[in-house]
Amino acid sequence: MKRALVFSFVVLPLALVASQASAQTTGYAVNRFDPAEKGSDWFSNESLDLRGKLRPALGLVGDYSTNNIAYYNYDGSHQAALVGKQFFMHIGASLTIADRLRLGVSLPVALYQNGQNYTLGTTPLTPPSKAAIGDLRLGADVRLVGEYKDAFTMAIGAQVHLPTGVESQYTGDGKVDVQPRLLIAGDLADVAYAAKIGFEFRGRDDVFAGTQLGNNLTGSVALGLRAVDRHLLIGPEFFASTLASQAFNHLVTPVEGLLGAHYFVDGWRFGLGAGGGIGDIYSSPSFRLLMGIEWSPAIEEKPADRDGDGVLDKDDACPDVAGVATDDPKTNGCPVAKPSDRDGDGILDADDACPDVPGVKTDDPKTNGCPADKDGDGIPDAQDACPDVPGVKTDDPKTNGCPADKDGDGIPDAQDACPDVPGVKTDNPKTNGCPPDRDGDGIPDSVDACPDKPGIASDDPKKNGCPALAAISNGMIKISEQVQFKTGSATILPASTNLMNAVLGIMKEHPEIKLVHIEGHTDNKGAAAANKTLSQKRAAAVVGWLVMHGIDKSRMDAQGYGQERPIDSNNTDEGRQNNRRVEFHIDGGGTGSGGGTTTPR
Repeated sequence: MKRALVFSFVVLPLALVASQASAQTTGYAVNRFDPAEKGSDWFSNESLDLRGKLRPALGLVGDYSTNNIAYYNYDGSHQAALVGKQFFMHIGASLTIADRLRLGVSLPVALYQNGQNYTLGTTPLTPPSKAAIGDLRLGADVRLVGEYKDAFTMAIGAQVHLPTGVESQYTGDGKVDVQPRLLIAGDLADVAYAAKIGFEFRGRDDVFAGTQLGNNLTGSVALGLRAVDRHLLIGPEFFASTLASQAFNHLVTPVEGLLGAHYFVDGWRFGLGAGGGIGDIYSSPSFRLLMGIEWSPAIEEKPADRDGDGVLDKDDACPDVAGVATDDPKTNGCPVAKPSDRDGDGILDADDACPDVPGVKTDDPKTNGCPADKDGDGIPDAQDACPDVPGVKTDDPKTNGCPADKDGDGIPDAQDACPDVPGVKTDNPKTNGCPPDRDGDGIPDSVDACPDKPGIASDDPKKNGCPALAAISNGMIKISEQVQFKTGSATILPASTNLMNAVLGIMKEHPEIKLVHIEGHTDNKGAAAANKTLSQKRAAAVVGWLVMHGIDKSRMDAQGYGQERPIDSNNTDEGRQNNRRVEFHIDGGGTGSGGGTTTPR
């Protein structure tokens, strides 16, 4: 139904009408046609012809449209056209710099426009009545990939509309409008295409004449056929926008299409196109007619000769295969038909099993014309470092044709237990070709920080291959380092954070551990009573740290034994160091229910 759903009194919300002032105080830029920068092959889309250094382009586009803002009854009958007929002249120019950057300017000038007075609700609306300039557009685009008429060309850019138009004459917004955009274009044989997508940061965010103004998503697409020796481009274009705050609501998503034709000759472009709005969509004219003329310096296009044989593609019967010129259009540019021997070994290609590699004559059709290859691995003996043993092809002349040995340790992959890591030969098939690993923990001695003690992998070279910081063993959470405290204090030093986190991880991973006895021990230096008090505080500090990090206090108790239970001699520094310790004993001696007697300590 002809825009009845858009402009009828039934659909227009009364709240929207009531929100407007009682008298018209402004207008806005009604014309949605935004011409391409000068130098494009399309009316609205960009062909991305960014060739030349300081190459100018100048042109005009005449733009006639009808019923840009019209009101209809619910049954589709016409009431009034607030903005009826408009005739714009879009004056444009561009300058391409260094084959990549294009600067552009466009000024729309309304030479004639008319309309009818209309009252929307209680708001009187005044139509345009005289000539007026529109909002001046400045633009810049940068080509990123591809060139003009390549299969794919892409550019980015932005356009800025300055408030030079006249709001009351519906040729300007009265605000700055900024629109970044992404552009693509290309030619696939004689089919040309173009598309763009952008976001219009519109300075207006209000309602006028029943129209919600604001930021818009914008886009356009074109598809055409190049004919008449590529001088003519004919095909449709579509351009649309949608209000960002109500994206793709058909009431605020004008779509317009047109069928256009452009003719190019000696640097001149002539264009003619016609179309109009599609569907019952606001701000699309009933009809639009476009006429364009522009000029830019012609750039000589080299005649195509894809195969480089000197016969132009337009005359070449075999444009993708180099050939010779003939007087017969069916063979011109095609290779001469004669018996072929590409590798020059005296064996014609028809009989040569290896037509691109010189070889020797044999009675076997599968090897006739192929280089000698005793081991049959497909690598000629002249290049085979192991001509009597089938192997694989490599770029190293010393290993080419030899059995695969990815790690280069001299042990073929078929016998190498570690084919991706250089190793040593052993009599054990499970370790043959693997790096030395004395402790058998799977970490080579060369990177094992504890090569004589089985351990675990770590990103820290100083700990890689060393025993875990903490692990359950023999009824205890055994730690491979000591918990470090500030001297004479129960303050846990930051150096033990990783160790404490390891104990914390075991407690969290094993909820079946119901109770852990955390014991503090000292050496025999100092008074026994003081040592026992200090050991009790240190054990309690460990409990407190674990509680603070999420372990239920009921799962732990603390006991200080001072110097009562040494595990080493107190007569040496090393022995005393071993005696100053914290131990974690699992109640019951394992990770079961937690019942039973305490493990003797």
